[in-house]
Amino acid sequence: MSFSNKVVIVTGASSGIGAATAVQFAKEGAKVVIVGRNESKLKNVAEQCARSGNKPLVVKADVSNDDEVKRIVTETINEFGQIDVLVNNAGMAFYSNILSGNILEAYDKTLAVNMRAVVLLTSLAVPHLVKTKGNIVNISSIAGKKTTMPGLLPYEISKAALDHFTRGAALELAPSGVRVNTVSPGPVRTDFIDNNTGNSEMTWDSVSDTVPLKRVSEPEEIGEIILYLASEKAKGVTGSDFVSDNGGLLQFKV
Repeated sequence: MSFSNKVVIVTGASSGIGAATAVQFAKEGAKVVIVGRNESKLKNVAEQCARSGNKPLVVKADVSNDDEVKRIVTETINEFGQIDVLVNNAGMAFYSNILSGNILEAYDKTLAVNMRAVVLLTSLAVPHLVKTKGNIVNISSIAGKKTTMPGLLPYEISKAALDHFTRGAALELAPSGVRVNTVSPGPVRTDFIDNNTGNSEMTWDSVSDTVPLKRVSEPEEIGEIILYLASEKAKGVTGSDFVSDNGGLLQFKV
């Protein structure tokens, strides 16, 4: 799957799925734009990309800030002159529940990153994607399809919304030759538990026991699916949702 001379934007690229995906695109010859908030982590990912392929463009940005989202596209076009692939991977969650009274705050913060930023960045990138007949891959979750654990309702709502946005965008953009798809992972070994769940007792080993295959995916596994969907091998695929969850949708309990 060669991406030689293709320009790929990956948000949330400082760690986890985004970092692994950026490195895989670099290995395949892409000119990668890595976006994230943590400058030191981005530097590490940039070094990995450079060792594997082309030196990436590093854009330190908070996607919940409209001006910074606009800067992602501006800097990409200034540097490379085109956009071929947009991977909307940046995501977060705030642990909350209805009874605690903090669910609205969690909802607003979560949707700002997981949905509003996606809508804005998509709208800004689409004129360039139309020119290249490029495509978009949105990173959702099986949490958008069923409730996975108490306290993550805003996160689950955001992923359900992202799934529907993907279908709508795919339908609207198909006549322009732009494909839009979703990848929905189950448990993936990232820093999500430490950063988002608020559950100090949860570990990846305990999470693996909640799915039928009794394992947690590695970020590179999801990256491989993203690269497939972004490639010419998937030229007939749009509006689709690729699930990689170790059977999590069959049985997921915490």
